[in-house]
Amino acid sequence: MLARTPDLLDVMVGARIRILRNHRGMSQGELAGKIGVTFQQVQKYEKGTNRVGASRLSRIASVLGVSVGELFESSENEPAAAKSPFRLLAERDALRVLTAFSRTTNPRVRRAITKLLESVADRQSGVKPAAARAGAAKRRRRISTPPAISTPPA
Repeated sequence: MLARTPDLLDVMVGARIRILRNHRGMSQGELAGKIGVTFQQVQKYEKGTNRVGASRLSRIASVLGVSVGELFESSENEPAAAKSPFRLLAERDALRVLTAFSRTTNPRVRRAITKLLESVADRQSGVKPAAARAGAAKRRRRISTPPAISTPPA
């Protein structure tokens, strides 16, 4: 028996769901809870392994704040397209950055690259992200709490 390979349309719709979910800062579990499935089911939708039924696709679109059509292809005519993460791929060096990033397999290196890019972007915009503020608070707590010093036995 041959294994079923995902249909390219299912893979593309799943990728758009993942991109839009990430763009909204939503976890797979959060999306799953809002549409009434498990996070494993959302993983399967995003990989294109399982097809998304029409009613569920409508719920996903509603939760992500997009039309069902936007899950199939972006509409450049709509004002929402200007805020779409898909438009980023049209930027000059974005595809080069993403291609190089995809060749990087070490998760620690990937996180370091992400943090570097976010840091550069935040400095240019003058905005301090919440994650950086939370991390700084955590570091302050670590620094302000001196480690226990044990004295060697005499």
